[in-house]
Amino acid sequence: MKLQRKNRLRATALGALAVSGALVLTACGSDDNSGSTGGSGETKAASNIKCDDAKGQLRAAGSTAQKNAIDLWVKNFQAACEGVEINYQAIGSGGGITNFTQGRVAFAGSDSALKPEEVAESKKICKTGQGINLPMVGGPVAIGYNLEGVDDLVLDAKTLAQIFDSKITKWNDKAIAKLNPDAKLPSTSIQAFHRSDESGTTQNLGKYLNTAAASDWKYDPKSKSWPAKGGQAANGSSGVVSNVKDTNGAIGYFELSYATANKLNTVKINTGAAAPVEATTENASKAIAAAKVTGKGKDMALSLDYATKAEGAYPIVLVTYEIACDKGNNPETLPALKAFLNYTVSEDGQKVLADADYAPLPAEIAAKVREIVPTLS
Repeated sequence: MKLQRKNRLRATALGALAVSGALVLTACGSDDNSGSTGGSGETKAASNIKCDDAKGQLRAAGSTAQKNAIDLWVKNFQAACEGVEINYQAIGSGGGITNFTQGRVAFAGSDSALKPEEVAESKKICKTGQGINLPMVGGPVAIGYNLEGVDDLVLDAKTLAQIFDSKITKWNDKAIAKLNPDAKLPSTSIQAFHRSDESGTTQNLGKYLNTAAASDWKYDPKSKSWPAKGGQAANGSSGVVSNVKDTNGAIGYFELSYATANKLNTVKINTGAAAPVEATTENASKAIAAAKVTGKGKDMALSLDYATKAEGAYPIVLVTYEIACDKGNNPETLPALKAFLNYTVSEDGQKVLADADYAPLPAEIAAKVREIVPTLS
């Protein structure tokens, strides 16, 4: 089968979300999965949102993984709080943290917790405190693929590691065939796409591969930059999903909402459980529910079990944190910051996530975050 690939790598910055007739979210370099995340969750919770003294513009930046969740939250929040404008730029976790530690945004979205050196850097901005990790949304990192004639595909950590490390280069490789005995696998060349920007999604995939296939993925699991040679790079989740969609023989990684909106097949993961596990919010929630809090004090950094073999638990997951100062926040934006985060972690804010292919926080973790947000100062 001859590989058909459009000769383009692109990152899309599609139209941003119009909110309350008063704000258009302009997110330079932002992701859009080209699908609607609309639904009953968009407005039904607005009447329960407490605006308190929130006013003015609240700037934030970071994770592309949570962009579709942020879009929903912002639309609901601004429908209730007309005096607030929220501008979230989906530029990647690394860019968001940089913006936060340089004082350009009130909070950052990151798919990985702050490193010790980033915490130290944050103390320059949080004059009397430091940046803390507040988990807000979870979900599966889907492995999407485009392979003509193959609608059901199972891979494990070892084969994924070898594919993304350019060690397996044909779709009919014996390792893939062994996992898919009933599939008619073509000899098509594999085109593996990865993120070109610093990404928490990349980091979480790397942690999974390094944990579940350590002998085949020996790269630094803490890196937000793509570590392996070969493959093809694209900016943001939108860039990766666009190229996978346009390329027969392609495979890539992105949040489930991007796969769903673009009608891409996703890989089932052989974890060693009784049956391969599909990338769904329910299956991701089973894995995230086992997360343990490793942060101290008000910091809620989590440790995820990427090697889980629990029945129905999808192992390639991420949790996106909202990173803010525990103390020393800008007094002008603090009311809006607290009001917005109070909403996103509330029961209403978490309920809208499932409709957008995200996993709500486990109840125990959400309860702890709800106690912390009102104490931000």
